[in-house]
Amino acid sequence: MPELPEAESIGRALRRALTGKKIVRVEIFSEKMRTSLLPLLTARLEGRTFTGIRRRGRYLIADLDDGRGILMHFGMSGVVRVESADFPRRKHEHVFFYLDNELAFRFECPRRFSLLEVCECNSCDRMPSALAKLGAEPLSADFNGGYLYRKSRNRHTAVKCFLMDNAVVSGIGNIYAAETLFSAKVRPDREAASLTKKECASLAQCAVSILNQAISDGGTTIADFRNVDGSEGKFVQHLQVYGKKGEMCPRCGHPISVIRQGGRSSFFCPECQK
Repeated sequence: MPELPEAESIGRALRRALTGKKIVRVEIFSEKMRTSLLPLLTARLEGRTFTGIRRRGRYLIADLDDGRGILMHFGMSGVVRVESADFPRRKHEHVFFYLDNELAFRFECPRRFSLLEVCECNSCDRMPSALAKLGAEPLSADFNGGYLYRKSRNRHTAVKCFLMDNAVVSGIGNIYAAETLFSAKVRPDREAASLTKKECASLAQCAVSILNQAISDGGTTIADFRNVDGSEGKFVQHLQVYGKKGEMCPRCGHPISVIRQGGRSSFFCPECQK
């Protein structure tokens, strides 16, 4: 599932491709993905202009000139493109926004777990109410060691699950949680409450560094993720432990182990992660 770096990479590409473009027509080819797509046809989007693209966690908001937004989440297999409206529709492309430059913003999702819907943005922070409960943005000033330490007190959940809790930190999923914990030398199955202030500072610093590197590399492609131009994320070349069960730890040479946590695989080095 696309995580923060993938959403940020898509958002940056869409910002260049959509800002200032007017919606001429909306066409849907399926009734629903995660939610119904039918409301797109009656939302009076024709004539509206895209004024910008913002990210919150793994979500994107495409701002419109009437104060509304189009909320997007890419599920397990969502891919968006901005290309010629005349290019033949792919089998799993469910929505076309025809633009005033003869291109179309096209949304594809074979597994239909993605989200695409019109939303109202509140007047305070201009965020949709659906995102109100998301935790701190890991690339913001609000996210640091002190924040993680306060949030981890009396939390008996595993530290990896803690980092992946969107009510705590918004946008860190399985891949980047594993890489962050390895970089900070913390085991994924420790209780969050056992973290020291020093360890929390290290986790925050490592998370920010890894996320920024992944954004620079266009995200991580393991299976389905593609950027707006169809390119794959290159951060896969820098993964230290994720997906490397049985391979030698790049830090100490001990074999990488894997356990199951919350239905997800957790890769770590049992020798140098404490």
